[in-house]
Amino acid sequence: MRIACLINRYPAASHSFIRREIRALEGNGINVTRISIRANSDDVTDPEDKKEAERTRVILGMGAIGLVLGILRTALTRPGRLVRAIGVAIKIGWRSDRGLLRHLVYVAEACVLARWLRQSGVQHLHAHFATNSTAVAMFCRILGGPPYSFTSHGIEMSDCPETLGLREKIRRAAFAVAVSEFGRSQLYRWCRHEDWPKIHVIRCGVDHQFLSAPHEPPPTTPRLVSVGRLSEEKGQRLLVEAVGRLVAEGLAVELVLVGDGPLRGCIESLIEERGLRSCIRITGWASGDEVRGHILASRAMVLPSFAEGLPVVIMEALALGRPVISTYVAGIPELVEHGVCGWLVPAGSVDALAAAMREAVEAVPEQLEAMGRRGAERVADMHDARKEARKLIALFENGLGKTGKEEAVAPGG
Repeated sequence: MRIACLINRYPAASHSFIRREIRALEGNGINVTRISIRANSDDVTDPEDKKEAERTRVILGMGAIGLVLGILRTALTRPGRLVRAIGVAIKIGWRSDRGLLRHLVYVAEACVLARWLRQSGVQHLHAHFATNSTAVAMFCRILGGPPYSFTSHGIEMSDCPETLGLREKIRRAAFAVAVSEFGRSQLYRWCRHEDWPKIHVIRCGVDHQFLSAPHEPPPTTPRLVSVGRLSEEKGQRLLVEAVGRLVAEGLAVELVLVGDGPLRGCIESLIEERGLRSCIRITGWASGDEVRGHILASRAMVLPSFAEGLPVVIMEALALGRPVISTYVAGIPELVEHGVCGWLVPAGSVDALAAAMREAVEAVPEQLEAMGRRGAERVADMHDARKEARKLIALFENGLGKTGKEEAVAPGG
């Protein structure tokens, strides 16, 4: 079976879970074509991501002339379908935060994509994220492309679900995927109840580099690690505040922030203001192997997010036997059980965050070992990349493409 995977920007440092899913699909005998709407090489440092970049075709790499030629070619060969696609773009775009013009550009991108998929014999198109990539997949289907499906990772629905056109995207899709039960409930909210049966949960997977990693006991040093893009929704500013409180109490604590992003300058300034340069270090972007090393060198992984789907780094930390400190947000409580494999705190509470960090730093090795072991068991049971890929393949093969709204081929259209 030949499918195409469509992502807005791929590869990217924060999209390792997509790379794992693609590799797992291929490991199960599926031929996967990688397509990105736009190139993203700024933060690609991982050798595996560099390999993916070489295998990925970029729609906007065609340039403006390529998009115009795609529209003209479609207007000549499938004028009726092009008119229908433009009509749907107007319907969704006029009330979208991204505007009508951008949705018309999505139609142009879909014209290029539909031609590529016909040439390569792709039977099904799967998009990641319910934003522009799924819009392009939907327009591609209207233009005569293959049935499509998409995975919503949750974060995109937290800010502007009504302007994403989710109702239309789900109605026309063969099926839709959420990465957690919470995510599925949110898709239920924004579609017709008749479409609920086509919404499924397929969790992001962790590969066997993590699942079969040899046990390494937690360090005796009071080090915690936070892995993620440095941005408002990840809550790293609160981590600085929490470390400041613990240091003021006389507690020895270290924090390593692994990642980069728009909030880095602000966080660095706050670290300087609080006099915490000896306690907090920012590494910048790191490869997968480097992230793994930082996790293993810590007593616990902490991620005080305000908005999430279900962060893959939580799965990775638990798989490596490290407890997790995080928040009662979205799908996180489905994996992290408070007091069993980590600590859950209310999002935005510095008091609760500092208390959990104190417990992790002061915990005896036996407690951390037991929590890490339980976490690894939960990840192996719920987030094995190969098992989750087989669930996705079953959806492809079960003929669910026939359940979406079909775009009948009209003569000359």
